[in-house]
Amino acid sequence: MPRGDLFPEIGPYETGFLPLAGGHVMYWEQVGNPSGLPALFLHGGPGAGAGAVHRRFFDPTQWRVVIFDQRGAGRSRPNGGLGENTTAHLVADIETLRRHLGIERWLLFGGSWGSTLALAYAEAHPAHVAGCVLRGVFLGRKHEVAWFLHGLAHFFPDAHAAFVGYLPEAERGDLLGAYLRRLTDPDPAVHMPAARAWSLYEGSCSTLLPSPDTVSAFAQDRTALSLARIEAHYFAHDLFLPPGGLLAGIGRISHIPAEIVQGRYDMICPPETAYTLANAWRGARLTVVSDAGHSALEPGIRRALVAAVERLRRPGFA
Repeated sequence: MPRGDLFPEIGPYETGFLPLAGGHVMYWEQVGNPSGLPALFLHGGPGAGAGAVHRRFFDPTQWRVVIFDQRGAGRSRPNGGLGENTTAHLVADIETLRRHLGIERWLLFGGSWGSTLALAYAEAHPAHVAGCVLRGVFLGRKHEVAWFLHGLAHFFPDAHAAFVGYLPEAERGDLLGAYLRRLTDPDPAVHMPAARAWSLYEGSCSTLLPSPDTVSAFAQDRTALSLARIEAHYFAHDLFLPPGGLLAGIGRISHIPAEIVQGRYDMICPPETAYTLANAWRGARLTVVSDAGHSALEPGIRRALVAAVERLRRPGFA
């Protein structure tokens, strides 16, 4: 799809691999202006990984953009690794990266699971967060996970039927458990078909209008495995969030400015969640895009995200 409303394609000026606890190795990169305002891009999933297009939401003359692949995702190693892979580990990884790069405060930019992780990090380390741009908000509550596993059938019955139909009929009473068993099986002949079925389901429901490019991206083996395996792992453990969830800690960050961008017809993360967050966060501004679903790359979402980042760029931000 045309992406002329994003900034031009750009390569990183610095890349690296950072050893982490539990045998994980994090891929990271920096893009834009080394003297610019620091911003951290947080990809979705969990497990989706970051891509070159994600560099283009930021004016490269103004922002020092840090992008990394979370544990088990993208270029980080091992691909699909679940050992010591929890939200607390990811929050600690972000702090490790911040200290490694010598950044005091930064803008957090995250969509879907990236919004969840941004909130978890901000609540744990509010002094290091200058602002947030969040898209397609996901708070990791039980009913949000249940919506993804079951509720999407109301709007995408064909995609949901394929998702359910991949499993033997006797196992369809516990979709998450049945998928998780297959996704964690060491045999690629078992885990890869399950990963493709899960990932294709998510990709097929992510845009307002059908997008073969989106579905194709979700179907790539490396992306499919890390996305499906890590999502199922996190879903099975309530996203490794505290019992009160992220809303319970919103008071710690209510003073931080935030821009929330939400597609009106987001079926992966329905708008109710974004409204709930915006109502609880006095520093937040909510923009609802009337002709968009979940994907960050839908035209209206792209434009709204670029505008949101620009609104937060101001003297003294960092």
